[in-house]
Amino acid sequence: MANAQTYAIDASGKAPGRVASEAAKLLMGKNDPSFVRNKPSTNRVVISNASKLKISEKKLIETDYARYTGYPGGFRYQKMAELIAKKGYSEVLKQAIHGMLPANKLRSIVIKHLTITE
Repeated sequence: MANAQTYAIDASGKAPGRVASEAAKLLMGKNDPSFVRNKPSTNRVVISNASKLKISEKKLIETDYARYTGYPGGFRYQKMAELIAKKGYSEVLKQAIHGMLPANKLRSIVIKHLTITE
């Protein structure tokens, strides 16, 4: 693998999905010629201006984030507006990027290389 590189993404005026897909690709190391699927990439991604994302009012109201408490009937849903009020815009981006990474043992390693600033 190549040496660790740091990539900066400016999120101002962009949709969350566009920023997330770009960040996920960089975190996986798909831009690297020596990309290997079974090795974690050493790339680091820094996303700035997360609070300036372009999110429509409809998406704030209709987008649900689900989690499971572990108990019967324990599904809890949270609207995007509630999530932003509670944890900030960075959590919206983090969950979007987390969902775009492959669901394997490398995901927890690679997501630690992500830094998001409001």
